[in-house]
Amino acid sequence: MRGVVLAGGSGSRLLPLTRTVNKHLLPVGHRAMIDHPVQRLVDGGLREILVVTGVEHFGDLVQHLGSGARYGCDFTYKVQDEPLGIAHALGLAEDFARGEPVCVVLGDNVFRADLRPLIAAWDGRGARVHVTRVEHPERFGVPRFGEGGALEEILEKPEAPPSPYAVTGVYLYDATVYAIVRELTRSARGEYEITDVNNHYLQQGTLTWAELPGRWTDAGTHTSYARAQELVR
Repeated sequence: MRGVVLAGGSGSRLLPLTRTVNKHLLPVGHRAMIDHPVQRLVDGGLREILVVTGVEHFGDLVQHLGSGARYGCDFTYKVQDEPLGIAHALGLAEDFARGEPVCVVLGDNVFRADLRPLIAAWDGRGARVHVTRVEHPERFGVPRFGEGGALEEILEKPEAPPSPYAVTGVYLYDATVYAIVRELTRSARGEYEITDVNNHYLQQGTLTWAELPGRWTDAGTHTSYARAQELVR
């Protein structure tokens, strides 16, 4: 298995902090934001890691991360020319993955869970998402559960969330994900949505889910950025 960190996007929700700095290089505790998901992947046993980022701050991110020697891994880099969404960024990992499954983590996710048992619990087929209870699920992809805890649908930023859970930015995908990405159309936001990818797997009957243990937050807004600082502290 190979690791993928998606660190694209404009960071507009963190303005003015991101006017001159990529949001993934903002400090969270004593480290840069992106160091946290990278460390989780390395601690999870992954040594080949792809970092996907945008054009504007590509050089700064490469300068910070380097070859990966400092982290005990090998980095590969891909540029997302336009901020066309998480699914589009994931599609750039196809050549890097070389037909192997990938563990994908969003670059603004801060969490303490050990990835090793989560990876070991997955059989490597289809996809697996990880959910956690949050205060404001309307900011995220929200799972709708049926009887017996069966996952029936994932709704992207619903006004009336059907559950208090959010789909975190920790995903496991097999090699069929790239064909799914190529079939997507843009959402009303003009992006290729990762929720559409996950729902495609769900419709095929090949999506499973698990609860992410421990505390988790994204750091993409001023409120959640402050929450990330507290979690790390």
